[in-house]
Amino acid sequence: MVAYHDREWGVPVHDDRTLFEFLILEGAQAGLSWETILRKREGYRAAFADFDPEAVARFTARRVERLMANPGIVRNRLKIAATIGNARAFTRIQEEYGSFDAFAWRFVGGRSRQNRRRSGAPIPVSTPESDALSRELIRRDFRFVGSTICYAFLQAVGMVNDHSVNCFRYLQLR
Repeated sequence: MVAYHDREWGVPVHDDRTLFEFLILEGAQAGLSWETILRKREGYRAAFADFDPEAVARFTARRVERLMANPGIVRNRLKIAATIGNARAFTRIQEEYGSFDAFAWRFVGGRSRQNRRRSGAPIPVSTPESDALSRELIRRDFRFVGSTICYAFLQAVGMVNDHSVNCFRYLQLR
């Protein structure tokens, strides 16, 4: 968790494959701990074609059955099916906008939102931006993309800087 915080969390991401990875992992985390998902991250990469959305979009029912037997991922049929469906929706957004990056960053005005949280201050579980992103993703047939999941996604990929102001990463990412 410390390495993830110190190297990845909150770093602005503009690579579609990485954005897809975080969107899928955040959805997989629903009802579980982030630590559980981080431990299974390499398993997810192997199981889901290194998060290539075009490859995942072509997964078949037979592939789903193999994934259900894979201990390297969360073996939840709804989450696996959502990952495949989300890959299909993701590629449609890429076709429409040129990239998922161009689509997603619009929800924060194209720049990282710099919050000024004090250590120990509560962090919201959703915001108007995550509400809007969630609504739009659901409208486009994504699943496991509620507002709380979307806010965690915005934080993870640096669309929101929620490091506390006294954290060394806050100024580095500002």
